[in-house]
Amino acid sequence: MGQFEDLRLFVAVVENGGIARAAKTLNVAKSAVSRRLGQLEGRYGVLLIDRRPGIWEVTTAGHELYERANQIVSDADELDGDFLRSEQSLRGPLTVSVAREFGLAYLKPLFFDFASRHSEIDLTVDFDDRVVDLDRENYDLAIRVANDTDDRLVARQLGVSYHGLFVSPSYAKSHGLPNTVEDLTSHPLLNYGSARRAEWEFEMGSKKRKIRFQPALNSNCGPFLVDAAVQGLGIARLPDFLSQEAVASGDIVQILPDTRICPWTIRIVYSPHRRLNRRMRALVDAMCIGCDQLCAKEVSGTEIGINGGQHV
Repeated sequence: MGQFEDLRLFVAVVENGGIARAAKTLNVAKSAVSRRLGQLEGRYGVLLIDRRPGIWEVTTAGHELYERANQIVSDADELDGDFLRSEQSLRGPLTVSVAREFGLAYLKPLFFDFASRHSEIDLTVDFDDRVVDLDRENYDLAIRVANDTDDRLVARQLGVSYHGLFVSPSYAKSHGLPNTVEDLTSHPLLNYGSARRAEWEFEMGSKKRKIRFQPALNSNCGPFLVDAAVQGLGIARLPDFLSQEAVASGDIVQILPDTRICPWTIRIVYSPHRRLNRRMRALVDAMCIGCDQLCAKEVSGTEIGINGGQHV
């Protein structure tokens, strides 16, 4: 057996959680798996799996080798799949991390349609605002809504998320409203994030204006901030996909509507170190087409805050 097959064996051992189960999966003798695992450790001069009596634990070196070996094995399998099954339906695992509130608000039907059309793809959709490490974690793609870019990643823009400033009618009645951007800092501001000192950026004609402030309330949960604004706790900066329902019901109202808040971009991204396989390409295309269709729709008389897919 060559080095590549030893790496495939090690991946199988880790994923099966033991030598016996890996041997059964690979249809080889348990003793052969144990021997080759020992040879692999001897080659690299490190303990990959602590397998003393009563202990089974992948070491730090083992985890690092697994991540790199798994990518090598996956790329080889994808290569075979692309060329040997080029005319067959797409199949295999596909894992994507999605910005939670935006994904739940807009992307569910797109994922449902994709899963229906590609039933042999083992799709995993993780709705979480955590920024996953696409090089080290087991994610093929991520859909992010952010006010900055990561030049280390390959990205395709799906659209733009527009923001506004909102308060409850009761807050407006009891506290009054700011007349300018500068007046905002004299009010309690509700911020998405966890910073002790936060920053909001506005477009003032051809210039940009930033205000820095200490949030009255921080949260990484958009719906929680909507509810906080409804309860009259202060002024919230909210994206359109979260604010629309509360605005339509009259629970919150927009303030300073003529002040343009710098929008956030919606991107689908992947690591340049990971080959864009057919499954990934299929999902990227589906998201771009789906977002093009969404931007043509209207919700409560206003356009959805995303516009068509474009390369970035």
